[in-house]
Amino acid sequence: MLFAILAGACLYAACDTREPVEIPATYDPTPYPLNIGDFPTPDLPADNKLTVAGVQLGRMLFYEPMLSKDGSQACADCHQQQDAFSDIRQFSIGVEKLPGKRQAMAIMNLAWHQNGLFWDGRSPRVREQALKPIQDPLEMNETLPNAVAKLAAEKKYTDQFIRAFGDAAVTPERIGLAIEQFEFSMVSNNSKFDQTLRNTATLTASEERGRVLFFAEFDPFNGAKGAECFHCHAGHNFTNDEFMNNGLDADAEMTDEGRSNVTNDQADKGRFKVPSLRNIALTPPYMHDGRFSTLEEVIDHYDHGVKNSSTTEFILQFNLQPGGLGLTAQDKEDLVSFLKTLTDPEFVNNTAFAKPE
Repeated sequence: MLFAILAGACLYAACDTREPVEIPATYDPTPYPLNIGDFPTPDLPADNKLTVAGVQLGRMLFYEPMLSKDGSQACADCHQQQDAFSDIRQFSIGVEKLPGKRQAMAIMNLAWHQNGLFWDGRSPRVREQALKPIQDPLEMNETLPNAVAKLAAEKKYTDQFIRAFGDAAVTPERIGLAIEQFEFSMVSNNSKFDQTLRNTATLTASEERGRVLFFAEFDPFNGAKGAECFHCHAGHNFTNDEFMNNGLDADAEMTDEGRSNVTNDQADKGRFKVPSLRNIALTPPYMHDGRFSTLEEVIDHYDHGVKNSSTTEFILQFNLQPGGLGLTAQDKEDLVSFLKTLTDPEFVNNTAFAKPE
């Protein structure tokens, strides 16, 4: 009798051709646990609170080539994780095989940037910045209506929009908000330098000498010898978040006027966003136009290559003097050693920021 019952059950199971019941997507407001470590609490926008579902949607979109005209390029193609989400080409190449006009900036710690995005600050917030490469003819060269239509036709996206926003509506604004959430989640705070602050690592003699130079003033009137890097690259994120002219070109040589193209103010001529130096060893080339290939070239510029223009920062007055800062070969080597301590291997290997499976 037992055998008959088991056989019947097996026969019933074998004949059951019903599709498995799919659980419909529902809104999930679970907060995303942002790992700020020892950093100060960021002033995040109240209208776009980070959720697990929102960050995941932004991550999906960051790696989604459908956002480009021909489906060949995603945000991640010009912001590679192994390069600290930068592009080590001087200029990124878009879907039309045309180069961009400026070097692609690294993406990290944007939760603490409060003063505009891009080298010239033309986007006030990440949500606006995220949409511009999609539409830029030199980048992804797609229209927002087309991008929306492609995403809305994919169930995996409409489901994720439900989880993140409460309904399946795909809009440009929501695309920007989701990418903003993901990029806010991309925190880099576990470099060797960070570990020394927690007394879990120790700088080598060369790294320590470089650290001292980095944070020291140069003043020929009292014999103080330093590299003065900290004036613009200080704080937990190694940037003052300002727009400055660091003396790359004299007025007659300047082909890109930077911030003044946005503000229409000649006082902003040649000013560009001061980037974070975190992971700087992973993000060559350097400057808005990628003119320097190595950290050594960057240090040489500040040591003796700064040029005077109508808006070159006054703080660079000593760099402009004959002989510049007078850094020795050992000084320069030590500075590079210190800058390499700002590399965060955990950040560039964190699977939470990698392409979704």
